[in-house]
Formats: sequence, C-alpha cells, structure tokens
Amino acid sequence: MKEHILIADDEKEILSLLRLYLENAGYQVSEASDGETAYTLIQTGGIDLAILDVMMPKLDGYALIRRIRAHSDLPIIVLSARSETTDKIMGLGLGADDYIAKPFDGLEVIARVEACLRRLSRTKVSPSPAPSLLTVRDLTLDTSACVLIKDGTSIELTSIEYRILKLFMESPGRVFTKKQIYETAWGDDYVVDDNNIMVYISKIREKLGERSGASYIRTIRGLGYKLLP
Repeated sequence: MKEHILIADDEKEILSLLRLYLENAGYQVSEASDGETAYTLIQTGGIDLAILDVMMPKLDGYALIRRIRAHSDLPIIVLSARSETTDKIMGLGLGADDYIAKPFDGLEVIARVEACLRRLSRTKVSPSPAPSLLTVRDLTLDTSACVLIKDGTSIELTSIEYRILKLFMESPGRVFTKKQIYETAWGDDYVVDDNNIMVYISKIREKLGERSGASYIRTIRGLGYKLLP
C-alpha cells in the first residue's frame, strides 16, 4: 500500500470518484465530508497528503489550510469549483501546494498527487546539510535549520519559500528565469504560464517587509527575478 491520502469534500460523488482513482493507483484513502472532520483526521496523524474542497460545511477549505499550516507542512491540494485566478492565488497564498479546478480529470489528480509526494520524498531522503549561513544585506539564511533571520528576528518560511530564497541568496544579483525557479522550488518540469511563482514571490516580498519601503527582489520584465545584492 502506498501513502495515505485524505479526501475532504461534501459531495459524495466526488469522494467516491477520487477514492476509485486513488485506490486503483495503490493509495490508502480516508474521507471527510466537512472541514472539522478532516482536521480531526489530520491531527490523529498518518495522513501523507490532503485533497481539500473549498466549499465545505463547519470549516471551509481556506480556514482548514490556515489551521494545518499553523503547525504542519502536510502537502495540500485544493480541489474547487471556484476556478477564478483570485481563488487560486488565495489558496496557494495560504500554503496549498497545488490547486485543481472542478470538473477535473481523475488521471490529472493522480499525476498531481504523485508530483507532490515526489517533492516530499526528495526532502526526506536528502542528507542533512552541513551548517551553513547565507548572508545578503540584512538577511541571513541558516540552511542547516532552514531559518531566515532579518535584523535578529526569525522569519518563518514554507518549504517552497525557503527553496526560492536559498536559490536567490546563493547567487545575489543573478537573474533566474521562471523555469529555473519552478524546477528548483517544486522539483518538477516548468508549466508554462503557471502563476504559482508569482504568488510565492509576493509572499516572500511581504515577509521581507518590502511594503515598508525596503527592496529585495526585483522583477526583470520578460526574464524572471533577482535578489538585489
């Protein structure tokens, strides 16, 4: 039996369809028809990835992501009938790893699940790095502890935010294309016009305090992004 997948959706037909595809692919599956039940199952442990609907009773998908991200890096795929770009940006901005709009292709869901789990697996099997500090201006990234420090204050980063910032801080001033950033942070082939990068760059900028006037990451129109040295 492969990894344990949680499906949270208030539509029985969706639960049944996803269970069919996931179990045929060899995964162990648990179901929840509301957000509170889903959160309880996640707290009990043993869940390797969660597929969450946005519109659920008791606790909606966005609120559920917030609760999960308060203490866990559990891979999350949002599954929603709300396919507008703003909804996708909100889901990814809250910490989801991927977003699939309904109606969906079951085989696409399996492919997305496998991609998320591959990234998790690579993180787990990677050898622990030797203690190392990357310093650019007032930013220090401790790559052994995966902690960013600015002006003596620790800044919490998600795994993807950490990988993007590490890439930038290893080569300050270098312009990285969206393809290079995506393949480093997500560990998969770049998807053309994927706006995940834009969302995560925005979140990093916010955490670095760019709204207060400081400038760290510059957009190079038509090329990509660079960290100002």
